[in-house]
Amino acid sequence: MQRISNYDFTGKRALIRVDFNVPMNENFEITDDTRIRAALPTIKKVIESGGSAVIMSHFGRPKSGPEDKFSMRHLVGHFSKLLGVDVKLAPDCIGEEVKSMSNALKPGEVLLLENLRFHSEETKGDEEFAKKLAENGDCWVNDAFGTAHRAHASTAVIAKFFPNDKMFGYLIESEVESLDKVIKNPSRPLTAIMGGAKVSSKITIIENLLDKVDNLILGGGMTYTFVKANGGKVGGSICEDDYLETAKNIEKIAAEKGVNLIMATDVVAADAFSPDANTQIIRADAIPDGWEGLDAGPESIAKFKEVIENSGTILWNGPVGVFEFDKFAVGSKAVGEAIVAATKKGAFSLVGGGDSVACVNKFGFAGGVSYISTAGGALLEYLEGKTLPGIAAVRGE
Repeated sequence: MQRISNYDFTGKRALIRVDFNVPMNENFEITDDTRIRAALPTIKKVIESGGSAVIMSHFGRPKSGPEDKFSMRHLVGHFSKLLGVDVKLAPDCIGEEVKSMSNALKPGEVLLLENLRFHSEETKGDEEFAKKLAENGDCWVNDAFGTAHRAHASTAVIAKFFPNDKMFGYLIESEVESLDKVIKNPSRPLTAIMGGAKVSSKITIIENLLDKVDNLILGGGMTYTFVKANGGKVGGSICEDDYLETAKNIEKIAAEKGVNLIMATDVVAADAFSPDANTQIIRADAIPDGWEGLDAGPESIAKFKEVIENSGTILWNGPVGVFEFDKFAVGSKAVGEAIVAATKKGAFSLVGGGDSVACVNKFGFAGGVSYISTAGGALLEYLEGKTLPGIAAVRGE
C-alpha cells in the first residue's frame, strides 16, 4: 500500500473515488458542498504534483440507467469553481471515448466521469466493470469513506487492478487515523456518548464499545427503553418494548466489564412533541401519562459534563435530546460545550453521525473538537468492529 503524501504522481493519471453525493434543490443548485470540499486536498495534491486527476463518484439513486437529474453535469460547474480548475466532463464512466479523454489529460488537468450508478454493475461489484473503470487511471486513490462499507466496483473490487499503485486519499486517511485513536489506541479514560431515538439502531455499536470504553453515556430517546426495562414509568416517551431484555443485558455486561454506564436520572418532559409544548423537569422513571421525555434534565446534564470534562478520549454519536427544538436542545448543547472544554485540556474528541454533526454545527462547536467524521453508515460499521471493504481493499487485507 502506498501513501498519498510520498507517492510520485508525475505524468500519471490518478483515478480518484470520491463521494460527491451532495444534496441539491429543485433548481439543481447544491445546498451543501461539504463532501466536495472534503475531497479537494487529495485532488490538489495530485494535480500540483505533476499528475492529472480522473474523478469518479455516485450521485443519487438512479433506478435503471442514465437519468438527467442524476447527471454529474449538475456538479461540474461548482466543482470547477471550488477547485480553481476548468474540470472536463466525460459522457460516461467507461468506454473508448472516456478512455481517450483520460489518456489525453495533461498534468494539472481534471476529468469528471459520469455517474457510476448509471451502470448497475457498480453496486453489484462487477469485476469486468471494475476493470473497465481501471483503464482510466495509472493509480487508484480511494477517498470516499462514506461508501467504504460497500463492496462496490469502484470502492473495493477495482483494487485488484492496481496491486502496487493504490492508496487512501487524505480524507479516508484522516478518518481512519482518527477512528483508530478512539477505538484502538485511546488516551484514558475513554468516554462514548451514544444518543438518538432507538436502542435497536445502536445495539451492535454499544455492544462493541463495552469492550473498549471506561464510560458510556446513553442519552436521547433510547434512555426510556432502559428506564422501562427497570420498571420505571415513561409516559408517552419513545420506547422499544421489544428491546427491554436487550437493555437489561447491556446493563449487565457493562457491570461485568466495569464500564461506568451513565443515563439521565431527570428529564425535561413535554405534553406534546412541539417546540411550544408545556414542560416540567421530572425524574426519568416517573413520567406521567400524556407526557414524554424530550431532553436531559439539569441533574443529568451536570453528571454528563463532569464525566466528559475528565476524559482523555471522547466519541460523540447522537444527541441527548430533541435539539432541533431550542427548548429541548439544552442537554445536547451542554454535551458539546463539555467536549470542547475537554478538548482544550488535551483530550482527543471525535464527533460522528449526521445528527451529532448537525448539532455541533448548530451551536458553532466545530472548531473546538478534534475531528468531525463526514461518514454515516461506514462510521457506524467501523464502530461496530466490522471490516470495511473499501479500507481492506487498499490495505490488501
